[in-house]
Amino acid sequence: MSFLTNYFSTIYTSVRSLLKGMWKTGYYFTHHKEIITQNYPENRDSLNLPERFRGEVVMTHNEENEHRCTGCTACELACPNGTIKIVTKFDITPEGKKKKALDTFVYHLELCTMCNLCVEACPTGAIKMDQAFEHSVYDRRLLTKKLNRPDSKLMEGVE
Repeated sequence: MSFLTNYFSTIYTSVRSLLKGMWKTGYYFTHHKEIITQNYPENRDSLNLPERFRGEVVMTHNEENEHRCTGCTACELACPNGTIKIVTKFDITPEGKKKKALDTFVYHLELCTMCNLCVEACPTGAIKMDQAFEHSVYDRRLLTKKLNRPDSKLMEGVE
């Protein structure tokens, strides 16, 4: 007898949940208070993305073509699937000491899951998540990007 009670109880809760969802849909259909959907791609100019949207990883540079990346490879170690590859070199300081510096910051967009772990791991705030999301290309090699600009250098005071 417990089996039948459980069976009809499950049917009752399922039908109740279905009707509740249909009522909510009907309510939003008849009461247009806010627009939830957006007409993409017609509204590219006025597209409103949330502030926390994660697109792709970018390296910020200032007007003098300086970046904040020290080449510490913390972002590379934090990445769960090897999206980031940091190539470093050794520069000679004016004091004659060797110092590790960034040579190339390679970012494989096709592997990225937009998890934001690399940005969280960066101790200097050199990288951030951009809001770009249109990445369709015919050649997969175009999804491998070099994030540091040519002839860019480390910003003064960043260690």
